[in-house]
Amino acid sequence: MKVLFICNQNENRSKTAEVIFRDKCNSRSAGLFNLSPITAEEIGWADLVVVMEESQRKEIASRFPSLYLQKRIVSLDIPDVYRFNDPTLISMLDARMEQFF
Repeated sequence: MKVLFICNQNENRSKTAEVIFRDKCNSRSAGLFNLSPITAEEIGWADLVVVMEESQRKEIASRFPSLYLQKRIVSLDIPDVYRFNDPTLISMLDARMEQFF
């Protein structure tokens, strides 16, 4: 399964998810508001798109309306308060992604 993890900057939450789930899926990560924002091609690649906050799902719908309707997009409801590889963040990601593996 190809899973794309998305957060605002792709520095902490989505980047951590990409790294820790590499052994369970083909994982990538991207940001919405960084210097190299997510592209339609990246979303098209994924079987599952995982955002960290509901507002990010809405942003994807706004930027890519036709892709949004074609993709399974889930929100993990993880706030932007964690650093890359934070143990609490890793525990939350593991628990919330368990249903998908």
